[in-house]
Amino acid sequence: MKLSRPARRAFLVVHVVAAACWLGLTLGLLALGLTAATTASPVTVEASVRCMKLFADWLLLPLALLTLASGLVLALGTSWGLARHRWVFTKFWLTLATTTATVFALRPGVNSAVAAVAAGDSLPDAGDVLFGPVVSLSAYVLMTVISLLKPWGLTRRGRRLRARPAGVRPALSRSGKG
Repeated sequence: MKLSRPARRAFLVVHVVAAACWLGLTLGLLALGLTAATTASPVTVEASVRCMKLFADWLLLPLALLTLASGLVLALGTSWGLARHRWVFTKFWLTLATTTATVFALRPGVNSAVAAVAAGDSLPDAGDVLFGPVVSLSAYVLMTVISLLKPWGLTRRGRRLRARPAGVRPALSRSGKG
């Protein structure tokens, strides 16, 4: 199923905007995490981690899911395919991994930092507020580079599909499997 040109363009705009917002949000989280980790002011630490929690709870996951969903629609609805080109396949798995890490690592780390600071303690571990944004930012920059350069060529499946003459589909056996 191929997307029409207007649908493809709309999904491409949504995907690029969501990915850019996700990247920008991660930069903001990193700035807040650096502030919390390096300041001596308890008020500034608390304000920083509370802002991180707000961003992580309300913006991060929706942007991650929107980026993942729009990328998947583009991969499946265009000639790029999900498993035809190594760069698309790599971006899909990196996006899925960073989305999963957002849910299971970044948000819990920020939540534990907020809980500690709200209880009157100092920031327990700077890694709680720095590690997630640093890893995420690295992954998003890598995915942006991959999107622009489109390295590595076709996958095995992509080479097999390209070698097949146009319009020829594999014959189905009696069991319905090719």
